[in-house]
Amino acid sequence: MNEDDSKLVYSTDHAIPRKEKRPEQTSRGNEDPADQSVRVRLDRKGRGGKSVTLIEGLQMSQNHMGKLLKQLKGKLGTGGTIRDSSLEIQGEHCDVLISVLRTMGYRPKQSGAKAVKKRKRAEE
Repeated sequence: MNEDDSKLVYSTDHAIPRKEKRPEQTSRGNEDPADQSVRVRLDRKGRGGKSVTLIEGLQMSQNHMGKLLKQLKGKLGTGGTIRDSSLEIQGEHCDVLISVLRTMGYRPKQSGAKAVKKRKRAEE
């Protein structure tokens, strides 16, 4: 090993090899929007009664999630964050988010109690 490939801290005998950094993962799975099972649901638990719309099931890197979140927040004029590999948008925006995600190529489905009520009304 030549001295250019080492990072010598202190030694009297030999050079210490440098540890190489692992390349970051650019994606966590399939990024094709049509192949992802995206769920949109309304949540109020643990937020003092305030509503948050959750988008779950996105299989993309954190960088791409951040860009998507910024687009959605800009279209809705509201705040939001990335938490536990899901997007949280402040307020009740399920219907709007589903239509926006469909125009982007995703196939979102609404889940939760509100989706069950809609299905029951459609069956009647």
